[in-house]
Amino acid sequence: MVDTDLRMTVATDSDIVTTRSEGRRFASALNFTSSDLTVIATAISEIVRNVVSYAGRGEVFMRLAEKDGLRGVEIVTRDEGPGIGDLDLALQDGYSTSGSLGLGLPGARRLMDEFEIDSEVGRGTVVTMRMWTRK
Repeated sequence: MVDTDLRMTVATDSDIVTTRSEGRRFASALNFTSSDLTVIATAISEIVRNVVSYAGRGEVFMRLAEKDGLRGVEIVTRDEGPGIGDLDLALQDGYSTSGSLGLGLPGARRLMDEFEIDSEVGRGTVVTMRMWTRK
């Protein structure tokens, strides 16, 4: 049986590890391949690390997704941090305001089948990612 949804609060580096692990467990119940599970876990790590680093605290929701006969996993992160002033710039490889490699957002976008981001300065950021099982 597949859980239909999971909600977690994230605020510390250990929450990044826990969320990654729970995301892998959640997706494995949908019969994703081992390599897909690694991709999903990596994307979760990148996005949740941004929540912890930039917003300090947020929430992660994982749910079963269905569309056009496909089944998959949807991961939504939500925070009330400072928001992102220039999304186009933030989604470019190498752009970072913290001195990191700047691969988190663009990397997660490349890894997942679907990636949406909504952010406003002073309001926070919501990232929605989906991965569909392969038939």
